[in-house]
Amino acid sequence: MKHLKRFFDGIQRDLRIFLFILFLLEIYRAVFMLIMSNYISDTTGVDQIYSALWTGLRLSLKTAGAVTAFSFLFVSILGFTPRLRLAVGIFASLIFSTLFMARFPYYKAFHSSYGMEVLQGMNDSLTSIIVTVVQEYGLFWRFPVAMILTVICIAILSRLLIIKTFPLPNLKTFMTKILFTAGLIIFCVGFGIFVRFGGSFTYAGGVNWENAGVTSDDFLNECILDDGQALYRVKTMSKLMQAGDVGGVDPDNIAVCAELISQRKNQNADNLTLYLERTAQGAKIKPPKHIFIILGETWMQWPMLGKYADLHIADGIKSLIAEPNCYYSRNFMPNGDFTSVAITGMITGLPDLNTAINYQERTYEQIYISSMAPPFTELGYKVDFWYGGTPTWDNISKMALAQGFDNFYGFSDLHAPKQTTWGAKDEYLFKAIKEHLDIEPPTVHLIMTTTNHPPYNLDLEAEGFDFESTLAEVEKLSNIDDPKTLTKELGHYWYMDKVVKKFVDEVKANYPDSLFVITGDHAVRVDPSTHPTLFEHQSVPFVMYGEGITKNILPPDAVGGHISIVPTIIELIAPKGFMYYSIVPPLSQSNGVGFNRDVFITEHTAGRIQTDVIELLPHLPSGELNKVNLPVEKDKAQTIVSAVRTVGWWILSRDLKFR
Repeated sequence: MKHLKRFFDGIQRDLRIFLFILFLLEIYRAVFMLIMSNYISDTTGVDQIYSALWTGLRLSLKTAGAVTAFSFLFVSILGFTPRLRLAVGIFASLIFSTLFMARFPYYKAFHSSYGMEVLQGMNDSLTSIIVTVVQEYGLFWRFPVAMILTVICIAILSRLLIIKTFPLPNLKTFMTKILFTAGLIIFCVGFGIFVRFGGSFTYAGGVNWENAGVTSDDFLNECILDDGQALYRVKTMSKLMQAGDVGGVDPDNIAVCAELISQRKNQNADNLTLYLERTAQGAKIKPPKHIFIILGETWMQWPMLGKYADLHIADGIKSLIAEPNCYYSRNFMPNGDFTSVAITGMITGLPDLNTAINYQERTYEQIYISSMAPPFTELGYKVDFWYGGTPTWDNISKMALAQGFDNFYGFSDLHAPKQTTWGAKDEYLFKAIKEHLDIEPPTVHLIMTTTNHPPYNLDLEAEGFDFESTLAEVEKLSNIDDPKTLTKELGHYWYMDKVVKKFVDEVKANYPDSLFVITGDHAVRVDPSTHPTLFEHQSVPFVMYGEGITKNILPPDAVGGHISIVPTIIELIAPKGFMYYSIVPPLSQSNGVGFNRDVFITEHTAGRIQTDVIELLPHLPSGELNKVNLPVEKDKAQTIVSAVRTVGWWILSRDLKFR
C-alpha cells in the first residue's frame, strides 16, 4: 500500500512536470511567432497560424513526454529522491529557455529552426563560434534573458510541485487494490502511447517532425517544431546519412544512375571509372599561366540583380561582367549551405551528400577519382589552396593535401594581423597570393575568403563604405527585419567585392594570360527580405574572366554548380583527347540542373528537392513564362539530382566496381 501511495502521488506530480513543459514550449512557440511575425507571408491566414499552434502543441507532446519519462522512471517507479523531479524540470527549463533565445538569430541566418548547420558548427573552432555569438548574435544579453526566463520557470515549477496531490482512494479489499493498480498501469501505458505518437494512438494518426509541416507558410512550418524536436530532426538525419539514407540516393540503381550521367552511352560496364571518364573536346583558349578560383565568403547573387542595383555593393564584379572578355551565368548553385561543403565539393568533385567528407577516413586514404587536383597536375599546373583562416579549421588543410594539392597556405602564412576570429582581412590574403605568382608558375589557386562573415567588425568607414547612403537604399526595400544590421552585412560584401576586383585588375595587368573564376561558397545568411525567393536565398554567381573568354564561350546562363567548375575549366584549356573524370558535365555540355542539399535550379525554375515547391526564375523573359512546364522541370531535376547523388555516394562509400 505504501508503494502504491507513493506511485499514485508521483504520477500526479509527473503530470504537472509534463503539462508545465508542454505549455512552456507552446508559449515559446507563440512568442517566437509574434516577435518574428514579419517572416509570415502576407498571404497566410489566421487559420494557418492556429493550425501551426495546434499541430505544434501535439508535436510537443513528444518533447514534454521525453522530459517527463526521466522523472517517471527514476522517481515514481524506482523511488529516487523527489528532488530529482524538480532538478529535471529546472534542467529542461534552462535548456529550452536558452534554445528559445538562440533560435532568433539562428532563424534570421538560416531561415530554419535548428538544422544540419548545428552539426557543422560542432566541427568548427569553439573559440571562433563563441566570439561570433558574442559579437554578432548578442550572447551577452540573450543568455541573461534566458537565465531570467529559467528563474521564472523555477518559481512556477517549484510551486506546482509542492501543491498537494489527490490522496489515494480508500482501497479496502485486495481485489480493489489490484484493479486500481491495473488501471494506473493501463493509464500510464495508454498515455505514453498517446504522447509518443503526437496526440494519437497510432503512427498514422499522429504528428511527427516529418509530417508536421501542415501549413503553406515555411516560417510557420518551422515554428511547429519546438527546439527539442528540431534537434531530434538533426539527430535522425545524421543517422540516416551515416547509413547512406540520403534523399535521392538509390544504390540499388547505381548502374542506371551511372549510365545517366555518362558522357558515353551504353557502357554496360561494371566499374564507375568508365562512366565518369570524359574526353576534352580541345582547348578553346590559350592555357593560362595562372588560374584563380575564388570562393567568396557568402557571395550571394541577389545584390547583382537589377532590382538591387541602387545598393551599389556589387559594382566590382558587375564591372568585370560588363567587359567583353567575361562570361556570367546567373543559373548557378553552391554545393551547400555552408563553407566547408563548398570547399569539399571543389576539392573532391563530390556533391553535398549530407555527409562530412572532410571527416571520412576514406578521404585521407585515397584520392577520389573525381578530385580537382589530378587533372590540373597532369596538365602541368601546381595546385595551391589559399585560405585567410587557420589551416586546421574543419580539416581543410589536411584534406586538400591528402587529395593531391601541392600546397596549403593559411593565416600563419599571410604574416598579417587577425581581423576576426576566423582570419585576416581579404586584402592581406590577396596580397600574399600576388607575392607568390612570380615563383610558382603555372599554378591553379583555389581561394577562400573570410572577411564577409560574422562577426562583422570591419571598420567600414575607414574602408570608404558609404553606410548612410546604403542604409537609405536598404530602408526602401520591403520586409526588412533590421535595416542597420543588413547594411553592416552588405558593407562587408562591398569590401569583399572591392578587394577581389582590385586583385583581378592588378594580376591581369602583370599576368594578362590569367583566368579568373569567381563564385560564392554559399548564399544563405544574408537575404534582401524576410521572404526571399529560393533564387535569392540560394543562388551564387558564376563569373569567368580572362584572356580568350567571350560572352558566348559557354551557352547563355549555363546551368550548374560548384562541381561543374573544374570540368568547365578543363574543357577550356586541355588539348583534344585529354582524359579526366567528373560526375557532372562541364557547363559547355550542361545537363540543365544545378543543386545543393535542399534546392535545385534549372534553366527556368528553382525548387526544393523532393517537395512540390517550385518557382520561376526572376530573370526569365516574360515571353517564356507561360511556356514553362513546371512538372516536367521538377521531374527532370529530381532525376538528375538522384543520379548525381547516387554516384557521388557510391564513390564516397563503396569501391568503384558495382556489378
